[in-house]
Amino acid sequence: MPEKLKFAVLGCGFWSHFQIPAWQELEGVELVAVYNRTRKKAEEVAAKFGVPQVYSTAEELLATEKLDFVDIITDVDTHETFVKLAAQYRIPVICQKPMAPNLETARSMVEACQKAGVPYFIHENFRWQAPIRKYKEVLESGVIGTPFKARISFCSSFPVFKNQPFLADLEEFILTDVGSHILDVSRFLFGEATSLYCKTHSIDKGIKGEDVANVLMEMDSGVHCYAEMSYASILEQERFPQTFVLTEGSDGSVYLGPDFEIRITTRKGTEVVYGEPKLYSWADPNYDVVHASIVACNRNILQALQQKGTAETTGEDNFKTAELVFASYDSARTGKAIAFTSIPSKL
Repeated sequence: MPEKLKFAVLGCGFWSHFQIPAWQELEGVELVAVYNRTRKKAEEVAAKFGVPQVYSTAEELLATEKLDFVDIITDVDTHETFVKLAAQYRIPVICQKPMAPNLETARSMVEACQKAGVPYFIHENFRWQAPIRKYKEVLESGVIGTPFKARISFCSSFPVFKNQPFLADLEEFILTDVGSHILDVSRFLFGEATSLYCKTHSIDKGIKGEDVANVLMEMDSGVHCYAEMSYASILEQERFPQTFVLTEGSDGSVYLGPDFEIRITTRKGTEVVYGEPKLYSWADPNYDVVHASIVACNRNILQALQQKGTAETTGEDNFKTAELVFASYDSARTGKAIAFTSIPSKL
């Protein structure tokens, strides 16, 4: 049997309780150490998941343990420090989205890993959701002909601040938090954006940032893609919202709607297929489609680390998503459309 890849987790907050069991679903990996700035949290996570070592500082962990990679599951403001620290120790690094609080920081993180010669990945798991993967298959089958317009919707009143209270203090909220996912899904389905125009709203006065954003993009595939995001919507929805997608093509349309139903409509009629996720015992039922996608994302990254495949969500690739996020903020501030001069973007 090949030796397992040993890894450590930095950050033992809300998402670590799902990121870790998602790793434990896979063969060939072993979690050997955890770190959290509040040691008690790290000790609780270590006890829960059977992790042998707990550290009070990230540098001590990286200097002590012999690691094949490190998984950073912390707040965005700490990502740069931990990614560059891992690069300093020549340890392959996986980082939660959003990659960074601004584009220049994201660029410096990618470049630090490139200079150190270490692989760099981003946990961008929405594109790995089962219904999104199935939807991509339908598009690539050609059944609706050539796509020309699309709408991607993520609208909810789900109490996201309950589990992640720090989100309420972000001055730039929904585009960095949800836009990092939805704009990445736009790229995954329709290619790179050549221009965009964005409008935002701040509805919930109890948070610092915007909680509604609407982004219109022209993609290099010729698709006009409208991405809408909202945490201010009042909807009959208690669970974490599913992403809905409607694409119109020259020969038909395909709609991903509630309950993972995908409706394919052509002149011959409507066919229904489903993109149901696998359900895991450790997953929160409110987040089941998201938590299931973590396993698929981890598997893809692991295969790259094992040199058995190519990872989709590298730092270099996710930098293009970060460009869309921060260009959306620029557009919303200035009221102007943003055109991209190079596709793909340069680092």
